[in-house]
Order: sequence, then C-alpha cells, then structure tokens
Amino acid sequence: MQQPWSIYLLAIFMLGLDSKLVGQAFQPEFAEPLMNITIPVGRDATFRCLVQNLGGYRVGWVKADTKAIQAIHVHVITNNHRVAVSHNGPTVWNLHIRSVQEEDRGQYMCQINTDPMKSQIGYLDVVVSPDFIAEETSGDIMVPEGGTARVSCRARGMPEPRVMWRREDGADIVLRESNGIKTKVAVYEEEVLTLNKISRSDMGAYLCIASNGVPPSVSKRIIIKVHFHPVIQVPNQLIGAPLGTDTTLECYVESSPKSINYWVRDSNEMVISSSKYEVMNTVISSFESRMALTVRRLSEEDIGGYRCVAKNSLGETDSLIRIYEILGPTVRNTSPVTRRGDLKYSTPIEDPDEQFGSAERSDDEDETTDVTDRLQYQTRNRTVQHTTNSAHEQKLSNKVRKISNKFEIKSGFETNSCCRVHSYNLHIAILVLKFYAYN
Repeated sequence: MQQPWSIYLLAIFMLGLDSKLVGQAFQPEFAEPLMNITIPVGRDATFRCLVQNLGGYRVGWVKADTKAIQAIHVHVITNNHRVAVSHNGPTVWNLHIRSVQEEDRGQYMCQINTDPMKSQIGYLDVVVSPDFIAEETSGDIMVPEGGTARVSCRARGMPEPRVMWRREDGADIVLRESNGIKTKVAVYEEEVLTLNKISRSDMGAYLCIASNGVPPSVSKRIIIKVHFHPVIQVPNQLIGAPLGTDTTLECYVESSPKSINYWVRDSNEMVISSSKYEVMNTVISSFESRMALTVRRLSEEDIGGYRCVAKNSLGETDSLIRIYEILGPTVRNTSPVTRRGDLKYSTPIEDPDEQFGSAERSDDEDETTDVTDRLQYQTRNRTVQHTTNSAHEQKLSNKVRKISNKFEIKSGFETNSCCRVHSYNLHIAILVLKFYAYN
C-alpha cells in the first residue's frame, strides 16, 4: 500500500516542478525601450509599448509623475477625453494623446502586471513656439534728440525663446555708453534695447525677433521717432540766370515731426504754384525732404530774394536764396515775325549765330545788324520806283566795296569761317544795292 502512495507524491512533485519551469521560461518581456517623444503643442502623440510572451497578463498605462492611471489593457481609465489606447495583437500596445497640451508634458509608464511588476518609462516633451507677452513688450515711442530711448521685448515659449534686435533698413544699431564709447552692431541680443544720447540717424523701425527652434519665429516692429526742430540746408544761396529762362531754387529740410514747408518773397508774399511758379516738395526719408521752386521765364520783376520756410511744433527756421541777372543768349521766339527785332531772321539766309558759331559778336557785326534792320524796314515800307544810270551804278559799286572791305577776314581765320563771312558780306552788299536803288 505504501508504494502507490510514494509514486503518487513523486508524480505531484514532478508536475509542480515542471509547471514552475514552464512559467519561468515564458514570462512576458519588453521587446524594446519606450521611446521619448518631443512634439509641438496641438499635435497628436503616440507611445508604443512592445511586449513578448504576454500570455494571460495585462498591459497598463500610468502618468508617472502624477501616478494617474491612464488605461488598463483595452480600457481607458482617465477622464481625459483626449486619451485613447489601441493594440495590434498581444505584442503592440499604444497610448494615444490627441491635441497635446502643455499639461500633458511628463513621464509615461508602460506596465505588465507580473509579480514583481515590470515597467518602462518614456518622456513626453511638449514644445511651444514663441509668443510675445503683450504687457511686457513696448510699442512705438517718441523721444527728443539727445535723450534716451528704451524699448523692451519679452516672449514666452518652450524652450525659452532667444530675443534679438535689428534695424528694418539694415543699418547698424548704434550703442552709446555714458563714457562716450560708441559701438555699432548689426544684431543686438537682449530683451531690452537702450539707446543713449539718441540722434536723428537712429530714428526708424526696429524689429524684435523671438525664436526657440520651434517654428514659427515671431517678430514685432517698433518705431522709434526722434523729435527735433527743423533744419534747412541750401546748396546755392546765390543763383544767376539770364532773363527769359527757367530757374530752380532748392532747399533741403530735416525735421521731426514733419514740418510745413513753403516759400515767400522778400515782400513776405507767399509763393504758390501757378503759371509763373512751380512749387514741389519731395520726401527723401522719414525726416528729410527737398523743397524746390521753379521760376518760369525769369523777368526783372522776379529778381530778388526768396525764402524757404520750415515750421513744426518744436520751432521754425528759414533760409534766403537770391536770384540775380546774368548776361546770356537771347531766347529766340519761333512764332511768326511780328516785332521789329525779329526781322533779322526773316530773310532766307542763315542765322548770324549759326554763321559764326558763337553768341558773341564784334562791334562791326552789331553795326551791320543795325544797318540790316534799318534797310529791311525801309525796304518793306517804301514803294517808290527808281531808275539807274551808269554813273549811279559806279557810285553804288564804290559803296559796296567800302562796306565789303569792313568785313575782310584776317588770315588767321579758318577757311569755313571765311566762306560764311563772305556770304554774309554779299548779303549786306545786296541790301545796300537795294537801298540805293530806291534812293
């Protein structure tokens, strides 16, 4: 009777030993580590936990830093509606977090309910693109020239943003220290920009740029205005011009705020655009402008002083420009001949200016011109018929020779000039013949 009992106990022992060995051989294990995740706020995140030999065990998810259970096996435990779980067979187990928020940042644990428990941890890092803190960021400012301008630009984000300043026009930022040292930089990296002893050249738009590696970077445009009273620069304070020509006066104005610019005569009469005057004001930069006054067909009444005036809320200034007459070529009128002075161009010969190639004439030429005008005038207004005889013709010939001798060209002149002068002399001789023919 004792032998069967001993066999039975031995069988039980052997079966228990085998089951223990089998359980140890097929314990669940993690196939790979749980990966860390970095994701921008608002995106979806997914943790993947790979388990081998899960058997009858279960997988759970816990937010490690708060010890809040997220899910057990296929059931979601948390009240966060953005959390979900999924699996692919007994091996792949996923934890999904939709539209990730900053409060989701932290450690997440994948657990297997073995004894002792097996687990692994992954970290969810939620990054946030930069954004400016409105109450701690400056707007546009105005400062007097020589004063101090201080503008600040503070931003938040994850990781913490880096703030830098640059000028919109690409010019250098000028930093002046109290000891007089001046430094020029293209980019200034601080949240607060301070400009000491500011000048008008520092005026303009400044860009504050915040970035932390998470797109997009953000920028804010801040305009610094420097106020000062008007200043006028005049290239030419004395301008000479011939009568009948158009003359332009220029003044360059610097002012901030923008000035009211206008022109006045010596008599304090304001000059406005008309058929006589053209007034123009051209903007060069935010604080520079060009004033221009064109006087058309300069006359004796236009000779004198003109003042360009600039006025803003900080002051007023002016500068005087004087126009004086200079001798120059007569302005030719191309309309039909109606005046006595135009008769000298009414004959079908070359203009005297074109004949000699110069605006200057000798005394003999002036005398000849007067004689020509007088002869043509008398020729047009006298109609008496005359007869000639040989004696009278001889007399005319002698007079023509005398007049012609007055225009003999010296040997130093060029051949072309001589030919033109002889042509002109011949014309004078013909006019003299006509004159004496009617006398």
